Amino acid sequence: MPERRSPTARRRELSNALRRLREEGGFTVDDAAEALDCSTDKILWMERAEWVKPKLRDVRDLLDRYGVTDAKHREKLFAMAREGSQRDWWQPYRKMLSDRYTTYIGLESEADDVLTFELAVFPGLMQTADYARGLIQSGPAEISDEEVEQRVKVRTERQRILFGDAPARLWAIIDEAALHRPVGGPEVMRAQIQRLIELAELPKITFQVIPFSAGPHPSTAGSFTILSFPRDPDAAYVETVAGELLVEEAADVRRYEAVFRQLIAKALSPEDTIAMLSKEAARN
Repeated sequence: MPERRSPTARRRELSNALRRLREEGGFTVDDAAEALDCSTDKILWMERAEWVKPKLRDVRDLLDRYGVTDAKHREKLFAMAREGSQRDWWQPYRKMLSDRYTTYIGLESEADDVLTFELAVFPGLMQTADYARGLIQSGPAEISDEEVEQRVKVRTERQRILFGDAPARLWAIIDEAALHRPVGGPEVMRAQIQRLIELAELPKITFQVIPFSAGPHPSTAGSFTILSFPRDPDAAYVETVAGELLVEEAADVRRYEAVFRQLIAKALSPEDTIAMLSKEAARN
């Protein structure tokens, strides 16, 4: 079962804390690089939680340079470094997954709220294994049956954040087109729609459909997901044919949040959505 305290999220939290300490202390990237006897690129990568995992020794040397002497504060950051060096649950599948996707998985496992809009398919966190398998098999890249099953397992493992003692809150919106796009045949679609109904009835899940009758909406250009955290800045994630995009600039994330609010207004109510799903399940 994926940890709710993911190493990826710990590294991001630590990176943000180190950047804030440097900026608030009036230190430059060059100052930080001098403290570690490294390149400025390493500092920038470290502060963006990219490529470089902050080691315990690096954190100690930076805190010394920034004049952080409070023992509790230092130990908290040291703990983040230790937790961030651990293996994520998806590590066995690392070679077949992109860096941005694995970063997203780690952040998703820690998010308090997941807001997602899908234009053509059902959200990954709500997909059955058979539905996910059908999508993965029809993807742009030719992959082996073994890799298909591994990718299906990653997708279903991600869904564990919706259950347990402290589940994440999920608000999912889809375009009606996803309901009418057959994946895997009638039985797969029937089971998938029933799965949506079951999940939509959980207290921390809200599910809505934007009907064709609503006309054009603010995100006809594509799908996206917003991750909200209790302490760290929110992030947005977009998948494209050319690769994934993780958006962390606050102004850009706010644009996605504004679009999501408009999508909520365009969509059917959760109750009317379940009624639509029930009718669709009866037709399959």
